[in-house]
Amino acid sequence: MEPKVIVITGASDGIGAAGAAQLHERGHTVVVIGRSPAKTEAVAEELGARSYTADFAVLDDVRRLAADLRRDLPRIDVLANNAGGIFGDREVTADGHEKTMQVNHLAPFLLTNLLVDVLVDSRATVINTSSVAHSFFSKFDIEDIEVTKGYSPQVAYGNAKLENILFTKELHRRFHDQGISTAAFHPGGVATNFASEAKGVMRFAYHTPLRRLFLISPAKGADTLVWLASSEPGRDWVSGEYYYKRKIKAPTEQATDPDLAQRLWEQSTSLCGL
Repeated sequence: MEPKVIVITGASDGIGAAGAAQLHERGHTVVVIGRSPAKTEAVAEELGARSYTADFAVLDDVRRLAADLRRDLPRIDVLANNAGGIFGDREVTADGHEKTMQVNHLAPFLLTNLLVDVLVDSRATVINTSSVAHSFFSKFDIEDIEVTKGYSPQVAYGNAKLENILFTKELHRRFHDQGISTAAFHPGGVATNFASEAKGVMRFAYHTPLRRLFLISPAKGADTLVWLASSEPGRDWVSGEYYYKRKIKAPTEQATDPDLAQRLWEQSTSLCGL
């Protein structure tokens, strides 16, 4: 198989960094993107990879990142939208959006759309890191995607992970016949710095010694990401689906609603100013 150019966001830590290392070992050209300059540069330096920094809580950072990638990369074979997180009290970004929704959904939506012509020309794969949290915590209301009512960190995160799946399916519907393949996946419960800004049960689960009892390593959590990125859509996996442990997993009924996916796309386009 020819080496691929693979762009991974959220690659300065956790499954993003682990996935970048595994894909580099397989001979692919990995592009490392993270929020922290020091951590991002450290991961990239170890791999001899190109790196960029961007804070997904700032949409102008996403626009700058897209411009830099377009300038520097002749093609992008895989875009792995892996950056994300769960946060604490409801917070509004400088762009005027609920932070969890923006970081987990709106920023990768914007990045993908700003690169879409490059992705089409490259016949690229777009991979979105979702979570089983979409089925446990989501109380998604298309009329309130900013979660102005009934906010909790878990609900906001569950909604955002549902949005990742809806985005995956709508991107497939709009662009698969132009060459783009898409997939969303649940990495499992991974022992990383995830939920470091959260409160309550999520922070307790991820940041106490008990996590060793039920969380997997970043290397194991990255397995499905690495498999999707390094294998061939249409031959090894089916575009537009949601995966867990390299197998198609049925998401919630709401996550498969085509009308909801289209409405989310239209709202996201408006919120991004596209």
